[in-house]
Amino acid sequence: EVQLVESGGGLVQAGGSLRLSCRASGFTFDDYAIAWFRQAPGKEREGFLCISNSIDTYYTDSVKGRFAASSDNAANTVYLQMNNLKPEDTAVYYCAAAAGCSRLAIDYDYWGQGTQVTVSS
Repeated sequence: EVQLVESGGGLVQAGGSLRLSCRASGFTFDDYAIAWFRQAPGKEREGFLCISNSIDTYYTDSVKGRFAASSDNAANTVYLQMNNLKPEDTAVYYCAAAAGCSRLAIDYDYWGQGTQVTVSS
């Protein structure tokens, strides 16, 4: 069974940090790019970052300089380090896997269940 499991979300005050984890199983992790999406209530799902071959590609300027992805291939896990969080970062965060990076949700084969990030002011 192909599965991505996300964890690490929660409630944090503005200016704080969180680290999300995306653990993969059931497929060859090294062959895939992992992207991060987020969706706030009433908003479209937004792809903002993708990591492939240890290189981050940013699709949204609003997170650049604050968010960064990293990977631990031995653990089949990608991390999203989120610093200097802002209330507008509040959303459900998803990881997704595909053969290569894309900013479009339709291009991804596997999805995590989502984890809620809430940033209070």
